[in-house]
Amino acid sequence: MRFLSTGAGVAALTAGLLAFAAAGRADDADDGASKNMKQVGWNALQARSTYQPTLHKYADGRYFIFAGHHTYGAPGEGSPAAATLPPLPKVDGEENGTSIVDVTNPRRPVYVKHIPVSNGSGGGAQMVRVCDGNALPVHDGKVYMLRSYASSAHEVWDVTNPAAPVGVLTVAGGNALMSGLAGTHKSWWECDTGIAYVVGRRGNDTASGWKGGNHIFIWNLANPASPQYIREWAFDGQQPGGSTPPHFTSVPTIHGPVSTGPAGGAIATTGATAERVYFAYGTGSNGVMQIVDRQKLLPPPWGTSGVSCGSAASSQLPSPCTDYKSAEIGRWIMNPDNGAHTNWPLGKLRIQDFETAPANPNLGTPRDMVFVTSEATANWCAGQVRHLSFLVDANEEQKPQSIATYQVPASSGDFCNRGGRFGPHATNEEFGAPFYQKLVFTSQFNAGVRATDVRDPYNPKEVAFFIPAVNANTDVRCGPHFGVVQCAQVVQTNNVATDDRGYIYIVDRADSGLHILRLTGKAAEIAGLSDD
Repeated sequence: MRFLSTGAGVAALTAGLLAFAAAGRADDADDGASKNMKQVGWNALQARSTYQPTLHKYADGRYFIFAGHHTYGAPGEGSPAAATLPPLPKVDGEENGTSIVDVTNPRRPVYVKHIPVSNGSGGGAQMVRVCDGNALPVHDGKVYMLRSYASSAHEVWDVTNPAAPVGVLTVAGGNALMSGLAGTHKSWWECDTGIAYVVGRRGNDTASGWKGGNHIFIWNLANPASPQYIREWAFDGQQPGGSTPPHFTSVPTIHGPVSTGPAGGAIATTGATAERVYFAYGTGSNGVMQIVDRQKLLPPPWGTSGVSCGSAASSQLPSPCTDYKSAEIGRWIMNPDNGAHTNWPLGKLRIQDFETAPANPNLGTPRDMVFVTSEATANWCAGQVRHLSFLVDANEEQKPQSIATYQVPASSGDFCNRGGRFGPHATNEEFGAPFYQKLVFTSQFNAGVRATDVRDPYNPKEVAFFIPAVNANTDVRCGPHFGVVQCAQVVQTNNVATDDRGYIYIVDRADSGLHILRLTGKAAEIAGLSDD
């Protein structure tokens, strides 16, 4: 990392934004900061601040990363000097949107396409999900991408040809999925059923009596060209007429969901507990991990006792949404200083240590587990309680209990004095081989990406990590440090994805690009991968 004064940091970043080719050696790490993980490839992502990488394998065997970018902003996040936007990082001046990268050869990733969000305000398309049309009920042989459009809509693109995406439901066409939103964020799309849990907030929700923050809009996107609105979901109390729950100072608001889909579905076959939706509320404070019965949430034919209510335009018309209770199975309420950014369901894990007396049927093995991360949000660890990752035993779904925590010790890399954010953000979100139910990967901002062995969830162990080195594109992060605003050029590993070949993909919110990684040593052995 590099420490700079506020003015020098902004100037240095503005001058370096176009130096895309200055980094990316295969062995790049911060002062050799890696263990059982090595870099095999890199792409600059046009020096755009990146939120979410989504990996999609095409039917012909090609692999692509769809990288969602934040709204384009001035350099030096947190700096009082960063008041105006610098020149856009691409010659044609595209505002931030979605990057598409061919990672079929992970050692030579190829930047294929950028789909901007041209709204005149910096764009931004943080969230991205991708489904095959042949997996969806439409069975049309296409590939579809669902993404957020800044904070005002969600939209669908046909990315069958990744080099030439075609708008299906786009803002430009005037028929975006829920156009006119006042907030968007991280959604989930069931590729085998088409059910999409879309995160947002209508522009008229405040006037309608909704308390602050986003909530869930559930759509049937079985045919992405003909969406069908189903219903809303929120933490009970956020809806019009609702009351703040006891012991909360405000109603927890949604960050994002993870659905395990129907019994016998694609996700359930990996070992996940079927017919559950895990809603994460609070992000970095006021957190709740909520377990919802998918059958009771959704109306027929997708569920059994859910109801259709509300509309894209209003939660009250044509019939009001009133039931935000009956589908909930249980909730785990976190301490107020931590939130639920990602609830990653691990399914039932065999607890070998509980099997010392196999004749005793009450030992309760295997047990259902959820890995929960709380997002660290402050630069320089300023004014925050340490954010943690939690292993939650949800075998008794009505009464989930935290049974272990995982954290990167700040002292192990002097992380609170490196600048930028330090602590957990999110997990990978891929079910199936080679990592599911064995290793969980968490993005840890200036501490890079970490691999945690969760085979014994009561005793999680870190087995690998990788911290990218800063490069010419890396932005500075500023904030109060020992009473003075200081800036540092520092990596901010933001999110992580994996594929079925065993590659790990991390992206950086401080513009450092896409790093493609491979496990080695003991970590590779756990996943059943060769150490090459």
